[in-house]
Amino acid sequence: MTNDPFWRLDEVAPLAVRSPDFADGARLPQWARARYAGGEDRSPELRWTDAPDTARSFVVRVYDPDAPTLSGWWHWAVYDIPAGVDHLARDAGTPGSGLLPPGAITVANEQGAEAYAGAAPPAGHGEHRYFFVVSALDIEHLELPVGATPAVLGGMLRAHEVARGFTVGLSITE
Repeated sequence: MTNDPFWRLDEVAPLAVRSPDFADGARLPQWARARYAGGEDRSPELRWTDAPDTARSFVVRVYDPDAPTLSGWWHWAVYDIPAGVDHLARDAGTPGSGLLPPGAITVANEQGAEAYAGAAPPAGHGEHRYFFVVSALDIEHLELPVGATPAVLGGMLRAHEVARGFTVGLSITE
């Protein structure tokens, strides 16, 4: 067992993932925290490179493995991002913003909203890691059942994932 949330996943080609809004392993901006935790529930900009030629679509997921739930906490999940896309703009996780690429589909997060939910570790729980994960798939459209969760999305994409990368932002209860 390890503290690496990817330890049981199949190895695939690497993607380089970064955000101009925070450095890998550094604190997330205050505005990327949850509203009820002094933030604005705004998703940071994400950029990725080095996708293989076999990539036909992308999936972006945001996951906190440190949440005290035994299953972590899913903050955001978007799939069917077209192959020609190499970034998501800041605030793309805000419903109605028009910033997601055409055809991209958001899955409901742990709070039941089809939106980005900002970081908000429970009081006294210490620092949490937020993994912003981008996966390249070898298919254009992933068939998900109605009401699928981010965990179901992760299971369904597994057979089609050809590359994966991530960047990590940190947050602590202030």
